[in-house]
Amino acid sequence: MSEPAWRVVLLLAGAFREGVDTLHAELAEQGHPEARPLHGFALQAVGARGCTINELGQRLGVSKQAAAKTAAGLEKAGYLAREPVPGDRRAVLLRRTPRADDLLAASEAGFEHVAQRWRRELGAARYDDLVDALTRIAGDGPLGDLPGWLTQRPSS
Repeated sequence: MSEPAWRVVLLLAGAFREGVDTLHAELAEQGHPEARPLHGFALQAVGARGCTINELGQRLGVSKQAAAKTAAGLEKAGYLAREPVPGDRRAVLLRRTPRADDLLAASEAGFEHVAQRWRRELGAARYDDLVDALTRIAGDGPLGDLPGWLTQRPSS
């Protein structure tokens, strides 16, 4: 029996949500209860060298105001620090803190735990087939720009 097409897409979204929720429960147990899915995207966008709020907005595909709000929340949670930009008194450089690096490392390990559980539940061959199928469906485009993608209108 074949599932209706709309349900297949919702099942994919549900699997994504289950993985993210499981990850965030693990992160909370490891001392990051305030971490949210957007935080990982934003901290990756800040990068190891840091960036300005304008650059953060461009990298995430959001407005400067949305980037500033995200940065403020990350700073309040101890994941970002602000530094002056040499030669530009108005600009501020956002830098990841050691707490942010800990969150990103814990997140990477947590995603591995989610994938290992899925592999156990499905069996290695079915899991590998699932990954191959999803890779074919997702195509060669960027996968890491979800925040920007979520704010864009579909192309016609």
